[in-house]
Amino acid sequence: MDKRKRTFVVGVGTTKFERPLTKNWDYHDMGREAGKAALEDAKIPYSKIQAVVASYCYGEPTCGQRAAYELGLTGVPVFNVNNNCSSGSSALMLARRMVQSGIEDCVMALGFEKMEKGLSERYPEKESPVKRHMDHMVTIGAEPGLIQPRMNAMTSDVVKLYAYAAREYLEKYQEANIDDLVNISYKNHKQSVNNPKASISKEISHSDIKDKLMLCHPITFWMSAPVADGGACVIVCSEDFVIRHALQRKAVEIVSQHLVTDMPSSFEKSYIDLSGYQMAKEAARRCFQESGLTPDNVNVVEVHDCFSCNEMLMYEALGLAKEGTGYQLIRNGEWRKNKQGGEMCYLNNKWVVNPSGGLESKGHPIGATGLAQCAELVWQLRGQAGKRQVEDAKIGLQHNFGIGGAAVVTLYKKYGIQQAKL
Repeated sequence: MDKRKRTFVVGVGTTKFERPLTKNWDYHDMGREAGKAALEDAKIPYSKIQAVVASYCYGEPTCGQRAAYELGLTGVPVFNVNNNCSSGSSALMLARRMVQSGIEDCVMALGFEKMEKGLSERYPEKESPVKRHMDHMVTIGAEPGLIQPRMNAMTSDVVKLYAYAAREYLEKYQEANIDDLVNISYKNHKQSVNNPKASISKEISHSDIKDKLMLCHPITFWMSAPVADGGACVIVCSEDFVIRHALQRKAVEIVSQHLVTDMPSSFEKSYIDLSGYQMAKEAARRCFQESGLTPDNVNVVEVHDCFSCNEMLMYEALGLAKEGTGYQLIRNGEWRKNKQGGEMCYLNNKWVVNPSGGLESKGHPIGATGLAQCAELVWQLRGQAGKRQVEDAKIGLQHNFGIGGAAVVTLYKKYGIQQAKL
């Protein structure tokens, strides 16, 4: 492969994710903090950045420029990306494609979000881009009008979609049960205690997860990802750039990355497929085919657990489990301590999923989420994750999803790791 077409992450940075309206800061403050952290991590000045791809959903046009200007006024191209909850990974993918093109050597993906206390749509006079998805739920049997008084309409619709997907799974595979969803949420919250940048960084008991505020059966309050404010940044460069700046020890290769949008299966008779299952499955298939890797090569995974039921679905979509057996992974989970004293759950004695605590614990600042997932995997593959560290992590897998729709799956490995060593 042409060296220039190989792409590497050499710098990552994130803010702490905060609950909305609890900290006096704005989106450009988040961008500045995350961007400076990534530049410091890479040990390069902003003048080396040849383009910026900014990701956000709650903001006016050119917010990316306003945030990037906090880092410098160098005249570089700035592109603004909005792809719902997969905006961060979409920005990363565009940054990578720019480097792969050979036109740029070093590109920054910068994500940020200042949110409200729920999901909302700002242009009610225009048809919602997810209206087709929500209407289809009713077409295939969902009860209309399940809006909870504590949620706005958009939040309620998203909860309802995943609740119906969970019900479909539990009805189809009757050995699975609600306790499996509780255990996934418990795992993520327990792993979050070692993540100081998580919005919620504490262990939640099984009983609290199961019983606190049923949003839409079977999804409870603690099984869902809270919205958050925050920023994240990733610096992507070519192999030539890595070598010129002696960044080999920092570099983590993006081995493969694919984005898949809705297919005919999304609008057939399955809530599971409407919520992104087949999209993720196809994106993962392409990544594994292109890279020559398999799920068995993967050590650590960051999954878009907007709800704990979606994590269980992704076990199967990403190839960690056969269809209809994802619930067995969490049942076979084994808690182990690493050398730093942190405890994490190994599924099937192979995979640690969401050592960061996942979206359920970190929170979900939409434009930053996918880039924060990337940052976590980079820290893991460098061996810099502290008490969250997965021992001997060589290959990382990321899944980020936005309804409307876009599923992004990415494979990473540390620079210099050869296939024969896996």
